[in-house]
Amino acid sequence: MVADNMSYSTVSNVVDTWEQVRRNDNFEEIVGRELFLKFFALEPDAMVIFELDPESNLETLSKSCRFVKHSSYVIKMIDKTLAMLGPDCELLTEVLLELGQKHFCYGVKPEYYLSMGRALIHVVETVLGESRFTPEVKDSWVEVYGAFSYDLIRAQKM
Repeated sequence: MVADNMSYSTVSNVVDTWEQVRRNDNFEEIVGRELFLKFFALEPDAMVIFELDPESNLETLSKSCRFVKHSSYVIKMIDKTLAMLGPDCELLTEVLLELGQKHFCYGVKPEYYLSMGRALIHVVETVLGESRFTPEVKDSWVEVYGAFSYDLIRAQKM
């Protein structure tokens, strides 16, 4: 279950830094694009789940309407998920389990969640810069995303 043992400072670090990311113009499109570029660099085989050719040029692909729409949608979902962190943890767990089951049907492998976490943390760090993305903040993101991915992966075994 999400946030069973998370400290207030862990949740606060993630929510506060995400709010800083959100302040960027067109953050959904820009952060979404960078998230998926990094994710596909880590997991090129995952492109087939999106019906994309793994041999495609990622820069060209990332400018396609379909790519922009999906990557922006994922950022909106991450935004909503982070908004539930803290006050609605039971609901958040249910949402993540349902999302994990859907992604299992799409063919998402458990290891993709780990790579998506690495990509997300990388993008947040890049947007914020070293001065705001401290080691403590990074640890908080790792813990929160780890809890999210635990429920997403757990759903595949249900």
